Order: sequence, then structure tokens, then C-alpha cells
Amino acid sequence: MDKDVSVGKEGEKVAENHLVEKGYQILERNWRFGKKELDLIARYGDKLVIIEVKTRTNPEFEQPKEAVTFKKQRNIVDAANAYIQKNNILLETQFDIISVLFNNGKTEIEHISDAFYPLVR
Repeated sequence: MDKDVSVGKEGEKVAENHLVEKGYQILERNWRFGKKELDLIARYGDKLVIIEVKTRTNPEFEQPKEAVTFKKQRNIVDAANAYIQKNNILLETQFDIISVLFNNGKTEIEHISDAFYPLVR
């Protein structure tokens, strides 16, 4: 397996464990809509939460959360809309980013709730 892919999958597991510990109910992992993917979909209270996970092994490069560009946000929102329509979900939706940094044997997690809002086109 490609090192970047395995690091990404490991980061998603760390993020999922973090969410479960905080009381989130995981609904989907790696849900696909065409070429677009939602890393994690969860329910937290009365909200549907779409979580983008960004994982890095070197803090010298961009921070993981900085990799969620406007284009990436549009793709996440498009896929989220497809998921909501397909599953007839009537909950408020929140978009979160979880940054996972594996560095010198340590794991750092940053969970940004309401990290971005759907942009009107």
C-alpha cells in the first residue's frame, strides 16, 4: 500500500476514535459520490456532521487544515448534498475538519467544529 494512503487511513481511524469518544455516532466512512468522497459522516445530537480528515507526518509542510481549499469545500458540500438527498435527512448539517499530525511518535489531533459553511454559488 502507498505510504501516503496508509498514513491517511491511519489518520481517519484516529479521527473516528476521537469522535466516538466525544459521543458522535459514525454513520458512514469514505462515502462516495462519483469522484467525490466524504471521509466521515456522523450524527452528533440533532446535527449531521460531515468530517474532512487531513493527516500529515511532517509539521514543516502546510498544516492539514490548510489543505481544505475552497474547491475541496465545494466538493465536500456537493457530496454532502447528495448524501442528504439520497437518505432523506432532515437535520441541520455541520462541516468539521479534523487535523491529525503524526510527529516523532506523538499524535496531535485538532478538531475544528463548523470549520466552513456551504458557499452560495
